[in-house]
Amino acid sequence: MTDAVSERERALDAVLAGLDSVVVAFSGGVDSAYLALRAHQVLGARSLAVTAVSPSLAEAQRAQAEDVARRFALPHLFIETGEVDDPRYARNDASRCYWCKTELFRVLLPLARERGFRHLAYGLIQDDLADFRPGHRAAAEAGVRSPLAEAGLTKPDVRALSRERGLPTWDLPASPCLASRIPYGTVVTRDALRRVETAEAGVRALGFREFRVRHLGAVARVEVAAAEMDRLRDPDVAGAVARTVRAAGYDAAQIDPDGYRRGRLNEALSGS
Repeated sequence: MTDAVSERERALDAVLAGLDSVVVAFSGGVDSAYLALRAHQVLGARSLAVTAVSPSLAEAQRAQAEDVARRFALPHLFIETGEVDDPRYARNDASRCYWCKTELFRVLLPLARERGFRHLAYGLIQDDLADFRPGHRAAAEAGVRSPLAEAGLTKPDVRALSRERGLPTWDLPASPCLASRIPYGTVVTRDALRRVETAEAGVRALGFREFRVRHLGAVARVEVAAAEMDRLRDPDVAGAVARTVRAAGYDAAQIDPDGYRRGRLNEALSGS
């Protein structure tokens, strides 16, 4: 780990210490896991990790959050959010993430106040500031802090620091919510989220690590990272992927020859 990364972690510690007490929105992913751990290491009992549970959170990620909290003795709660029942979220336009974070903060801010915590924070990192992040607007409006970004920490920084601290999340692939598999303009429903989650669990059980199952109505498109595409050239493996996706409730499964790349569905917003 470089001196520069260590310096940015010290900057994070200073930000956290300045908060005095904080609730961390903890999804179980790479960034929020590191933030929750570091908040606990800096603030002790004056930090609380809270995981929002809804149909848009995969069970595997909920279990990951629970495992990290248990391993590191983090004060931790689960709480339900209702973004899927909000028609503004469900219509799935470019503001979906805004309404998701609005609901998250609507639930977590009163919890923080009731329990005597001065601030609410979430795991935005420096890299995210250059990406399309309508959820960040919701955070700014609600006065929610982003300590990782405030300290200038990037994804490689967070991975390196997570590994140093023994977090099992350090090398996990990116894990946005299940609704990110549904193209903009297609309504988000509980059934669609359930089918995506079941299909992805099946593909993961076949040994694939970084991929997406895109919900295209009755059809699902499977996108696998370039490093794993060679496996799909085996007809038996490709057949097993197609069968497990169909078993999740899709009429057909397409394997995308171009593979997976992050942020692909956002390209529709810019006409790319």
